[in-house]
Amino acid sequence: MSALEVERYALQAQHLTKYFGGVKVLEDVSFDVPVGERLAIIGPNGAGKTTLLSMINGQIPPTAGKILFFGEDITRLPTHRRAHIGQARSFQLSNLFLNLSVMENVELALHGLKTSRYNLVRSMRRYGQIRDAAAELLNEAGLWERRSEPLGTLAYGDQRRLEIDLCMASEPRLLLLDEPSNGLTKEQGQQVVDMINQHIGREVTVLVVAHDMELVFRVADRIMVLFEGEIIACDSCDIVRCDPRVQEIYMGA
Repeated sequence: MSALEVERYALQAQHLTKYFGGVKVLEDVSFDVPVGERLAIIGPNGAGKTTLLSMINGQIPPTAGKILFFGEDITRLPTHRRAHIGQARSFQLSNLFLNLSVMENVELALHGLKTSRYNLVRSMRRYGQIRDAAAELLNEAGLWERRSEPLGTLAYGDQRRLEIDLCMASEPRLLLLDEPSNGLTKEQGQQVVDMINQHIGREVTVLVVAHDMELVFRVADRIMVLFEGEIIACDSCDIVRCDPRVQEIYMGA
């Protein structure tokens, strides 16, 4: 691969295939994502969207195919290593510690990015830099006054937004969002749209899996449509919106 291709593409999926036993989930899926693009992945339930995201992030291995991240083959790289080279992911359901305080959740997330995470006996009070960074993040999120409360007492919308904030705290080059507006009100969903459009710079490439078509059309540069484990369309929002097959299969026209 040329240096120009490495510089241009944040992610390249090559012939990705996934079978669970004899059940096909994805078949020969290939696509490129330029640096800074917002790519939305849509499709009906069971199309393979979350499985694809899990392969990109390393939660599950592909049966066949290859994944390149800024030109580097990461197909067999474990999830924690992908995090340290610039991937971050939010999940369909909140992946936070609901019984710990808001501040403790943020400190744990920030601490996990440091080499000091291997020191299991040192008190968190001695990590002043991490505490300062946690305070700054909570102030920006409007949650400083609730820092000592169990995270589970926050409204679900605040939990989802905080999870995305924590993903961004790792300064990722690739952000994977799985149904970021799932369970949110229309107003809360709009806050997620604003966060993506106004607070995530184009140095960060974003892949978002979503059923919320309002969110998709407001944030995506391109839309990729999966159906029965295969790509049936991948183009600009306007072209995908008018695609007869997409209308028939996904939108119920």
